[in-house]
Order: sequence, then structure tokens, then C-alpha cells
Amino acid sequence: MAGEPAFFEIGVEDPERGRAFYGALFGWDFSPGPSDEGGSIIGTPGIPGGLHGGDKGAVPYLFFRVDDMDAALARVRELGGSTERAELGDEDPAEYGRFKLCKDDQGSTFGLHQPPAP
Repeated sequence: MAGEPAFFEIGVEDPERGRAFYGALFGWDFSPGPSDEGGSIIGTPGIPGGLHGGDKGAVPYLFFRVDDMDAALARVRELGGSTERAELGDEDPAEYGRFKLCKDDQGSTFGLHQPPAP
């Protein structure tokens, strides 16, 4: 099913401090992630997440599930939205799926996530 929240991402300047803070606050578990910036996969009882470093002043991103990334990106553009920087997760889309940051037609940032094929 498409459209439900599928993943969240938190950007921090210092990933070690970020893991300490959010781990102590929420009891989250962290495992190594694909990022070169000290990234981690966040284990929660609900929606899976990620944490990456080198992103001072970032805001959390919410990613919505899509079944077909290319079609979803085309639809974003048709509706007056735009796509952000390069696709995230290019390192291993077979393991993590495809991620893309977008902006709606009013400039609000959100993400799309196409899970990996089973």
C-alpha cells in the first residue's frame, strides 16, 4: 500500500552525540547504516528510522511509502512539486530501497521511500 509513513531520518551534526541523546531519550537501538557520515539505522518499536551526521541544523524527514519511485517523482512534478538533491540510499537500494527528498507545491520538504523488492 502506498502513502503510509514508512521511514524517518534525523540529521545531526555529530552522530555519536545524536545516538547518545536519542538513545537516552527514547531507548532506541542503533546499528551501523550505509552513510559515510557515521550513519545508523534506528531500531524502534514502530516505524524504522535512520540517523546521519554532518547535517547541522537539520530537521527530521518523514518518508512516505511508494510502490514505484519513478512514477511518484513524475507525479510530484506534475502537481507542481520538486525533487531535492540526489537520491538517497544509492549505496545499496537492494538492501534499503530507494529514498528521495521532495518539496510540495508550497515548498514543504517530505520524502518518498520505495522499499526493496522482496
